[in-house]
Amino acid sequence: MTTSTPSDTWQALLDHRRSLTGRSLASLFDADDARCARLSLVWDDWLADWSKQRLTPDTMNALVAHARERNLEEWIAALFAGEKINLSELRPALHTALRQSGDAPLLVDGADIIPAIRATQARMRALAIQLRGGLRLGATGRPIRSVVHIGIGGSDLGPALVCEALTDPRASPRDGIDVVFVSNVDPEHLTRALAGLDPATTLFIVTSKTFTTVETLRNAQSAREWLAGNLGGGGALAQHFIAVTANVDAARAFGIAGTDVLPMWDWVGGRYSLWSAVGLAIVMRCGSDAFAALLAGAASMDAHFREAPLERNLPVLLALVDYWNAQVLGHPQRVVAPYAHALGRFPAYLQQLALESNGKSVLRDGDALGHASAPAVWGGTGTDSQHAFFQWLHQGTHAVPVEFIVPLRAAHPLGDQQTLLVANALAQAQALMVGKSLAVVRAELAAKGLPPEGIDAQAAHRVCPGDRPSTTLLLPELNARRLGQLLSLYEHRTFVEGVLCGINSFDQWGVELGKALAAPLVSALADGTPPDGADASTRALAAYARSMRQK
Repeated sequence: MTTSTPSDTWQALLDHRRSLTGRSLASLFDADDARCARLSLVWDDWLADWSKQRLTPDTMNALVAHARERNLEEWIAALFAGEKINLSELRPALHTALRQSGDAPLLVDGADIIPAIRATQARMRALAIQLRGGLRLGATGRPIRSVVHIGIGGSDLGPALVCEALTDPRASPRDGIDVVFVSNVDPEHLTRALAGLDPATTLFIVTSKTFTTVETLRNAQSAREWLAGNLGGGGALAQHFIAVTANVDAARAFGIAGTDVLPMWDWVGGRYSLWSAVGLAIVMRCGSDAFAALLAGAASMDAHFREAPLERNLPVLLALVDYWNAQVLGHPQRVVAPYAHALGRFPAYLQQLALESNGKSVLRDGDALGHASAPAVWGGTGTDSQHAFFQWLHQGTHAVPVEFIVPLRAAHPLGDQQTLLVANALAQAQALMVGKSLAVVRAELAAKGLPPEGIDAQAAHRVCPGDRPSTTLLLPELNARRLGQLLSLYEHRTFVEGVLCGINSFDQWGVELGKALAAPLVSALADGTPPDGADASTRALAAYARSMRQK
């Protein structure tokens, strides 16, 4: 971040960057026996350790001072108070209200929103009990046993992640409802989801705030056609649909009964919506108790974020590390590696959360950003990732910050496998930092009896430069409560980074541009109508695509 007249706190951060030039991570540990304790935090049996990052306790103090200069504490208070911090749309961002414990009033435009939240949660529980108990019947009178959740973006990634993470693979089919998720308008996605399902026992949840999202509505129409082709048409098909939307009229026009339309509110962004009725599939698949525990876990992190001083605030401190890496050290990307198979969807979920929130080029007032926005986020699960992109992390030319997420206890233990998993995560973080020098490699090869010419031929290929930063999050186990804490932690980190960068984390206007341009291209592909305003390349691509599809 650079300006013509940098603030004192920003200048202090630049000074810290210069003071670290040429110093290895190993040397920082050598210089401070208490480094690990001073650059870590224990909260509710979590341990967050960022001592392997290229910073010092003084750096963290400077970052906290900068956060105060950016009025972070006031922004946190405004978030929870329901102020309209989404300035481009003049809306509050009140996803935290969805998991609020107790019924203390919370006003939006003078109306208390808590009663509506409680009423919706009660409807979600009732629907789930009805389905899980075999009481919801389809058009032929048979009980619903399968659910297809149709949505995209935040209406898909969050609930799909939670269902995958919390589903008990050992549970009897009678313990829940089978749920599959469809998001892509590619016909293959819906086709594969429907394969093997019985139309007479299948329910569709159509999730779209506006009920105009093209991908979602087209998939829903195809689902209705599939039902009609197998069960016949008529009003009975309504028994196979539930909608989650703010556009009740459009859902009814589609053929969904008003009693089966659950609300979405404009003060909940899509990427924060799994806590709302968008999470109905979670309740159906995992049960009301699991969903309540998920909410409670998130609420506990909310309370910590709202109440803890910045110096001991887990979301704030981890966001400051991210900000330091991206804005001060200039790292354009970061990797997230959950050592939990159940979190396989987490990197994709985090991509939407972080990049749709903070992938902006203007400040809150509309002026140009003037510095880098959010770094690219990607990753994959350990230990699979160790046999894929970790080679690039260890020996490639890019020193990319990595975050390890490691549950310590297995949900379903098998021998010593969880011990092996945790050991691998800790070893990877250590290896990224310490590496393996040329001298060590040469000594190892000599100990194996290689002659000097063999050592010369092989040594350079085995060197790992090390000195690569990482953060490690250790959580006790991965259950509904801990998952709620994890998701809330990343939501608040994303918010903090947006505040520090001076951007609005709660709009996503860039998402809309491609959608608008797709409409005339649909006509071009269908009947050859030249797409208005399209460039020569796009026109040529559309013409070729149409010609090939007609063969």
